[in-house]
Amino acid sequence: MELGLRDKRVLITGGSKGIGRQTALTMVQEGAEVALVARTLATLESARQWIRDVVPDARVTVISADLTGEAAAQRAVDEAIRAMGGVDILVNCAGAAPGRLLEEIDDETWAVALGLKFLGYVRMVKAVMPHFVERGGGVIVNVIGNDGVKPSFWELTGTAANAAGLAAMQALADQYGRYGIRIVSVNPGPVDTGRWDTLTEAYARDMNLSVQEADRLAKSSIAFGRIATPQEVADVVTFLASDRARFVHGTSLTIDGNQRKALMDVWQRPNHS
Repeated sequence: MELGLRDKRVLITGGSKGIGRQTALTMVQEGAEVALVARTLATLESARQWIRDVVPDARVTVISADLTGEAAAQRAVDEAIRAMGGVDILVNCAGAAPGRLLEEIDDETWAVALGLKFLGYVRMVKAVMPHFVERGGGVIVNVIGNDGVKPSFWELTGTAANAAGLAAMQALADQYGRYGIRIVSVNPGPVDTGRWDTLTEAYARDMNLSVQEADRLAKSSIAFGRIATPQEVADVVTFLASDRARFVHGTSLTIDGNQRKALMDVWQRPNHS
């Protein structure tokens, strides 16, 4: 199926690792040009080489920026526009919210969680929107997370940040659809990226489990008995960003193999302490 992404200019935050990097490669394989944004230039350069090892003539720009500040988000958008001559698609994929239980979360932790995973997305949308309005259209795909639709108390900051992101993006879809700008979100569950080990360790800590048992429980909560691959998420993101999904707007799609998080709640077990 031809997706209509050839020569599209795609700006991807969190593009140096995991889902963001895999999405960049998938977009490039469809003929798009990409600009990758992340904090660390070295990892961005590694990501660019990783992509070019697969697609030698890939058009890849790298932009180092800390999206916890509004000025940095604006600079990232401006640099992408200069480098590529414009932006057609924004994929928000940067940031993670630290875990922990309510009694262990202080104001600083809340600020970190909301400052990038929620506000980082909002900053990028705010920065790119005048460009999209001026050119008469654009696409925004937000990689958020299933905590926003399947809350979990052991990932409370992520639950809050993701739910806020979903609500904000749906509201913005109402505002900007009239300008030909599509906004959609996807909600991955557990994904086999470098971050998975950290998440499993945090869940094990908060549930007083071994890491092995935590990993087993997480995978058993998914119908397929495994977590997703980055490619499985990237394929959905790429499709939603494409012309084939041109009437998909203001909605979200969960990519988690029908995960049932109640199966991970060991606190419900009589012998848990």
